[in-house]
Amino acid sequence: MQPVLTLNGICKSYGKIQALKNVAFEVPEGSVFGILGPNGSGKTTMLSIILDILKADAGSFAWFGQPGSPETRKQIGSLLETPNFYHYLSAVDNLNITHAISGRGSAADIDHVLEIVKLSERKRSRFSAYSLGMKQRLAIAAALLGDPQVLVFDEPTNGLDPVGIAEIRELIKELARRGKTIIMASHLLDEVEKVCTHVAILKKGTLLTAGPVDEVLTNEDIVELSCSNPIHLHDLLIGFPGHTHIKLEGNKVQLFFPIGTAPMEDINRYCFEKGITLNLLFAKKKSLETKFFELTND
Repeated sequence: MQPVLTLNGICKSYGKIQALKNVAFEVPEGSVFGILGPNGSGKTTMLSIILDILKADAGSFAWFGQPGSPETRKQIGSLLETPNFYHYLSAVDNLNITHAISGRGSAADIDHVLEIVKLSERKRSRFSAYSLGMKQRLAIAAALLGDPQVLVFDEPTNGLDPVGIAEIRELIKELARRGKTIIMASHLLDEVEKVCTHVAILKKGTLLTAGPVDEVLTNEDIVELSCSNPIHLHDLLIGFPGHTHIKLEGNKVQLFFPIGTAPMEDINRYCFEKGITLNLLFAKKKSLETKFFELTND
């Protein structure tokens, strides 16, 4: 299947500062693709380049296998900043203005996109009466005009309270169910872990890793164990075969194995035969936050 977006060696500098350094990856069709990185990592610069707002110094990108053009741009809805809606106008009136200026979609689309973002009941309310979460959902409705195949969001939950974050998270999931490919930059790692199928991690303009979330996050099995004497347990498990390394974390022992190889029953039997009764035996994967900080920590 042809990728929706392909980046090949994208470079961008601002004077002596290299914002992007030879960035290359692919975004599969139908994915929710998260672009993660601390502030200053180049996320917004990269989104601006693929949306033809900025020009790369080197490298190229392709939408649907074709160089960026006005035609391909029509298939992409974007939200880089909250649009400059008129505070004294309703959602319907604001979207009519957005449609008239952008030429995307038709007046008939407006009720449909407001229904998708769950603002139909408040479509006649003034923008100034909206919560921050509702304002962001209206911005996403504007990006949906014209029924684009791809949506590009820069920090879509930034500044929202927990309720607003949950609303946007559920909306992104719903858009993915409707077949949209979504590319979103964010530093809210927990939220990205909950909604994204794929991820790319940037640090100071360099791509550290990219791929399916499960592959990026889980490159090893971690087994946590505990008993009444964790130090003795740690010393005993040093002799257990197959693990790559072992850690004593507080009252827990962590055993690390190559992905897919942790033998839970064998570990339990080994401890039992050595006279140790476990009160914890748990297999877990690394959280996105743990993996992210491991990769980006200097």
